[in-house]
Amino acid sequence: MSIELKKFFGTVLTLLGIGGLVYAAILFGNSARTIKQLIVYGVLGAIFFFSGIGLIKTTSKGS
Repeated sequence: MSIELKKFFGTVLTLLGIGGLVYAAILFGNSARTIKQLIVYGVLGAIFFFSGIGLIKTTSKGS
C-alpha cells in the first residue's frame, strides 16, 4: 500500500473519529438519548480518531 493511500485512510479515520466524538457531545448536550448510545458513539469516535492519528504518524515517520 502506498504512503499516500495510508495518509488518506488516516485522514478519513481521523475525520470520522472527530465526527463521532462531536455527535456524542451533541447527544450529551441535548441529553435526549440514552447513556448506551453516548458510550457507543464516544468509544467508536475515540477508536477511529486515535487509529487515524496513529496511521498518519507512522506513515510520516517512514517517509
